[in-house]
Amino acid sequence: MNDQQKAELSHQRDLVKLERDEERRLHLEVIQAMPLIQRVAKGYSWYPLQVSEASYGIGGRPVVAVTREGEEAHQFRAGTSVNLFTTQPHANAPQRSGVIKFVKKGRMEIVLGGEDLPDWLGAGGVGVDLMFDERTYVEMDRALQILEQVEGGRIAELRDVIMGARPASYRPVAESAVAHLAHLNQSQRAAVAHLLGAEHVALIHGPPGTGKTTTLVAAVGELVKTEGRVLFCTPSNSAADLVTIRLAASGLHVVRTGNISRVEDEVMRHTLDLQIASHPDTLQVKKLRQEAADLRKKAHKAGGKDKGLLFRDAGRLNNWARQLEDRTLDHLLDTAEVIVCTLVGAATSLLNNHEFKTVIIDEAAQALEPATWIPILKANRVVLAGDPFQLPPTVKSRDAERGGLNITLLEKCLPPVPQSATPTSGKGKAAQDKVRFHPRAFEHALLEVQYRMNERIMGFSNEYFYGGRLRAAELVAQRTLPGIPHAESVVFIDTAGTGFEEKLHPRFQSRYNDGELDVLIEHLLELHGSIPPEDLLPTVAIITPYREQAVQAEDRLENESRLAGMRITINTVDGFQGRERDVVYLSLVRSNERQEIGFLADYRRMNVALTRAKKYLIVVGDSATIGHDAFFAGFLEYVEKYGRYQTAWEFMR
Repeated sequence: MNDQQKAELSHQRDLVKLERDEERRLHLEVIQAMPLIQRVAKGYSWYPLQVSEASYGIGGRPVVAVTREGEEAHQFRAGTSVNLFTTQPHANAPQRSGVIKFVKKGRMEIVLGGEDLPDWLGAGGVGVDLMFDERTYVEMDRALQILEQVEGGRIAELRDVIMGARPASYRPVAESAVAHLAHLNQSQRAAVAHLLGAEHVALIHGPPGTGKTTTLVAAVGELVKTEGRVLFCTPSNSAADLVTIRLAASGLHVVRTGNISRVEDEVMRHTLDLQIASHPDTLQVKKLRQEAADLRKKAHKAGGKDKGLLFRDAGRLNNWARQLEDRTLDHLLDTAEVIVCTLVGAATSLLNNHEFKTVIIDEAAQALEPATWIPILKANRVVLAGDPFQLPPTVKSRDAERGGLNITLLEKCLPPVPQSATPTSGKGKAAQDKVRFHPRAFEHALLEVQYRMNERIMGFSNEYFYGGRLRAAELVAQRTLPGIPHAESVVFIDTAGTGFEEKLHPRFQSRYNDGELDVLIEHLLELHGSIPPEDLLPTVAIITPYREQAVQAEDRLENESRLAGMRITINTVDGFQGRERDVVYLSLVRSNERQEIGFLADYRRMNVALTRAKKYLIVVGDSATIGHDAFFAGFLEYVEKYGRYQTAWEFMR
């Protein structure tokens, strides 16, 4: 390993430490300092809870299922570290750490540390607190340490190739080898061929609506023919759940390891837990675990020689259970065609004795580089798939962001971006400069046909971000709503001069603009009224960069009887990535005399927002505020030329 590689890996470790320290500070100074009632109101705690189930899961770990009343917004996600506690005054060991196995609406399942279930579970006063998650940072740092220390073998070779110290190898794959994938288009088949021919690294650039997941699922089907098994990783549990469904639907035998965010049967039946539960040896394992737990309880009450003998017998039963379970686990993982998990989930001890020829990392443009290395260490070849012009990874530390932690491995490996997509100022420019500092342009495959948007909706993003290389599939190119001309399927409603200024919520420090919502709702009512009764109502999304605007929209539309029957989804732009609707309303919110646009200046977020609509896109904003920014000035010019430019005055009643 050369000095530049050593310096870069050391720098990555420093950035991980900065991010870990910042998240720890936020947790200690902000969350833990709040009283319980405030933590509940902010979504950092659930209390009070009902314990609906308590049992033992994989490895004999105690598992507790809890429920709460109501479905208020919260900060808990699958894989998050939590603290299960009781407020009972005389409880023994009233707190237990754990990890969320899954959470949905008012139900949460937690895998606890330790060997036994708490004895206070049935006494009431049970709650859950969000905890600082150290494990993610530990695993990222461990992966970087391994990269620093390894001297030979495939890991060192792959490290050197990815870091630009030695060339990548490719062996051309003939078109005839993928010609049987008739459900793919030409660029998708070329991407599969590129992946199959890469000996070290394959890059798949999948802009919005281009069928990236479809392409990857087809590629996995080809890989398992010669490799038997593939590791498939994503940055988040929700993305891992969705790809599990897609892989299984293609007929592949999938095992989903780790935590899950979706609890529908179509995900659950592919989880390792459920597959173990249906295995014939599992009943015996559970019986042994329970007998061991009972012996430990007796041991705590016993004295002298009996205490030691009881603990010894409990240990023997546990060892026997563990051997049976390990045999079952190895069989399930060995016979799987695809193992799906998160990036950090790839570090689980379950996979310690398993190696893979290929690891596919989907949504790689949302993954911190140190996290991306975790699954790479388990494979001989890596596939990075994603789009660097959509949402980047979340970085909490300003210093870590300035140091380049928000620059992903996919960005470092892709060739230079089209000139029109290069930011000209601010954080975007600094980020691109850092990318250019690591010139590792590998061969890559660009998916060029998109199946979501009509040509007018696609047009601006296509030119700005993708150099005009995308084309709309014939099926969708001219598609629009009945009564809406194709030439008017992109609309900008300008609130300039109306006095609809943004406001800042004093408690949540998030911006909203109720004037924009007034205009948006009036336009939506007009749209609703223009659809003939015999026609199916379109699906609609209202999205915005600001959480508080989404909350305000939900409150306003909750009891709007005039929109009865219309299927409306409301979310932030970040929460809507990867999703689509027939009609999308985008509320930009920002309106002020200083022309400040805040994080609207993150054009990647705007790319996501502008590419969710299939047939009709309506953007509501203040041209006097956003028009001084080059990106938005270009968008306004595009709408005037290829869409419909309206003023908010037309909708003010």
